[in-house]
Amino acid sequence: MKFSAPLLVVKDISTSRAFYEKLLDQTVVMDFGENITFDGGFSLQEQTSWLDFIDKTEDVLKTQANNMELYFDAEAFPTFVEKLKSNPEIQLVHDVKEYSWGQRSIRFYDPDFHIIEVGESIENVIRRFLKQGLTIEETAARTQLPMEFIQQCAESVISGS
Repeated sequence: MKFSAPLLVVKDISTSRAFYEKLLDQTVVMDFGENITFDGGFSLQEQTSWLDFIDKTEDVLKTQANNMELYFDAEAFPTFVEKLKSNPEIQLVHDVKEYSWGQRSIRFYDPDFHIIEVGESIENVIRRFLKQGLTIEETAARTQLPMEFIQQCAESVISGS
C-alpha cells in the first residue's frame, strides 16, 4: 500500500483555493469542481461533497482541532512573513519562532482553521549560519545535520547561488 495525499475538507472551495494559490503560491494540477489537487501533493474537497461520500451530516465535523498541519518551506522566509502579515484576515497560531537548530517558522490558520506552518528552508538556515561566520563544524553541531549536507550548502554559498 502506498500513501497518496492528504485531503482537507473545506467549507468553500473557491475561498480556500484562492488562499492556497495567492498566499502559498500553490498551483492546481487537477480540478474536479468540488475537489482540487495542488502540485504540492495535497487536495481540498468541499464539505458538502465530502459529507455525501462518507454518508454523514455536518454535525460530525470538528473545526480548529489543532492536531494536524500542512508544512511548507519558504526560500524567501522574511518576504513571505511580510506578505502574510500584510493580510489582515490571517489569524496567527504563533508569530515567528526560531528553534534550537536555527530554523525559523510561523504558524497560522487557513480559512477553515487548518493549521499551516511555513518554515525557512533548512538550506537557507545553513547558508545564514555560514554567512554569519559559523564554521561548517559549528553549523553541523547547531543544526544537527550531517557534515556532508552542510558542505554542499557551503559550496553554494561560495559559488554565490
